Amino acid sequence: MRGHREDATDAALLRAVADGDSAALAALYDRHAGWLHTRLTRRCGDPEVVREVLQDTFVTVWRSAAGHRGTEAGGWLWTIAARRLVDARRAGERAVRAERTEYAPPPAPSAEERVLAGLEYGDVGTALDRISPELREVLRATVVDGLTTREAARLLGIPEGTVKTRAMRARAELRAALAHLGPSGDPSPLGGPA
Repeated sequence: MRGHREDATDAALLRAVADGDSAALAALYDRHAGWLHTRLTRRCGDPEVVREVLQDTFVTVWRSAAGHRGTEAGGWLWTIAARRLVDARRAGERAVRAERTEYAPPPAPSAEERVLAGLEYGDVGTALDRISPELREVLRATVVDGLTTREAARLLGIPEGTVKTRAMRARAELRAALAHLGPSGDPSPLGGPA
């Protein structure tokens, strides 16, 4: 697939990558690297790790494009990137543990790590588990990862209007689930009227 056009589908580009077409890989990179970088940066504050993870993601795409099924690559790319980020964090943690003396206190978790842990394990995490998966994935993309409607639509492979509708429904269902868990004097964690 030489002479790639911007309107080529992800599936067509991935088929070309599977056939060894580096220009198709470049087109996929141009299309998806921006939002992947943004999403990775929100999960990891180290720009060097983000750069390495992004590079590893597209190396993996080069090696395994033939295994992709479907039309949109966004979800598949994010799965690869998220796994590479987890691997990088584990490697970093192992290195820190190896360097740390038995007398050094462990580093305190960052504010972002505490918030993400609260989203996963606190009342919000419990409430998130009670809403449907398609609503939950829109909330995670737009609220937790901070993606724009357009970025979330591309990632999830759904129209922008669907992202907006699901986000409204998800917020309403999440508020109801949180209210069911127990009254709280705190304002809504998702903003807007409760």
